[in-house]
Amino acid sequence: MLQGSRRKQGAPGQLEPMLNGSSQDHPPMSPQVQVQVQGSGERAPAPEPPSYPPPPPPCTRPRLVFHTQLAHGSPTGRIEGFTNVKELYAKIAEVFDISPSEILFCTLNSHKVDMQKLLGGQIGLEDFIFAHVRGETKEVEVTKSEDALGLTITDNGTGYAFIKRIKEGSIIDHLKTVCVGDHIEAINDQSIVGCRHYEVAKMLKELPKATPFTLRLVEPKKAFDMIGLRTKSTKSAGEGRMGSGRETLRLRSKGLATVQEAPSKFEERASRKVDDLLESYMGIRDVELAATIVEAGKDKTTPDDFAEALDSVLGDFAFPDVFLFDVWGAIGDIRNGGI
Repeated sequence: MLQGSRRKQGAPGQLEPMLNGSSQDHPPMSPQVQVQVQGSGERAPAPEPPSYPPPPPPCTRPRLVFHTQLAHGSPTGRIEGFTNVKELYAKIAEVFDISPSEILFCTLNSHKVDMQKLLGGQIGLEDFIFAHVRGETKEVEVTKSEDALGLTITDNGTGYAFIKRIKEGSIIDHLKTVCVGDHIEAINDQSIVGCRHYEVAKMLKELPKATPFTLRLVEPKKAFDMIGLRTKSTKSAGEGRMGSGRETLRLRSKGLATVQEAPSKFEERASRKVDDLLESYMGIRDVELAATIVEAGKDKTTPDDFAEALDSVLGDFAFPDVFLFDVWGAIGDIRNGGI
C-alpha cells in the first residue's frame, strides 16, 4: 500500500482512496496507536493535537436596574436596557403605560422641578429617576421691550425645549404665569417641537423689539392630589436618595451607554464654567453639552487643535470664534489653577 491508498481490483493503474485511513482488509487503528508511514519505511507517532486556552469566563457584571416614579406621584417602577435619553423615556413610558411624548424631562433624586437635579447625559448608578409629564397648556403674550427676554433655554434631548432659568427683573420675570420647567411648544403658533435649545434661543433673540408675540407653554403636571403622599411619614422611596459611588452611566446619542468614573474635580469645574459661557453667549444651559466641550479640549495643546476637535463632534452648533476663545481660556485657567 502507498500513502493511504490501494489499487482497485480489476482496474490496473487506478487508485481507490482509503476510507477513514483504512482498507476493508485492515480495520482502522485507534487514535492511541495510529502511525504514519515515513518515506524511509519507519513508523513515527502521530503529532499531539494542539492545545487551546480555555474560553474566558462569561461576563458577570450585574444588570443596571434603575428605580423610577412619575414626579406628580406614582408607584415605583424598575427600568433597564437603555443607552440614550430617548430609549430611557420609552422605558419609563412602558412601565407607566403612557406615551413617551408625555415626558417633558427627568430629575434625579427629587420630584421637584429643580434644574440643579436635571437629568443630563449621566446617571449615578444609585440615582432615582423622576419623570415630569405634560400638565396644563397656557398661552402668554409677550412684548419684547428689550434685546434680552431673560430666558435661559435647555432641552430634554428628545425634541422638547424648556425654560431652565429666568433672570430676575427681566421681561419674562414680570410674567408670573411663565415658570421654570415650562416646555416652549410654539412661538406665534409655530410649533418648535423637535428644535434644539440653541435653535429656540436664536428664534427668540431674533424676534423684533416692540412687537408682541405669543408663547404656547406646557407646564409639568403638578401633584395637587398627591400632596398627602409627600409627608415625612410617606416620603417617596427615592426622595433625597443620592448616589454613594463614583460610577455613572454615560448615555450617548450614538453607540452604547457606558459605565465610567464620575467626572474629576477639574472636569466638574470646567463644565460649570463652560455652561456659564453657553448661557452668556447663546442663552442656553446644557451640562452635557458643556461636558462634551470640556472633553474635546482637556488634552489639546493649541486653540486650533481644540477648535478642530470641537468641530468634529459639535459642528452643527457653529460656535462663534469669540466663544471658542473664551472657552479655551477658561479650560486653561482651570487646568492651571487660575479659577
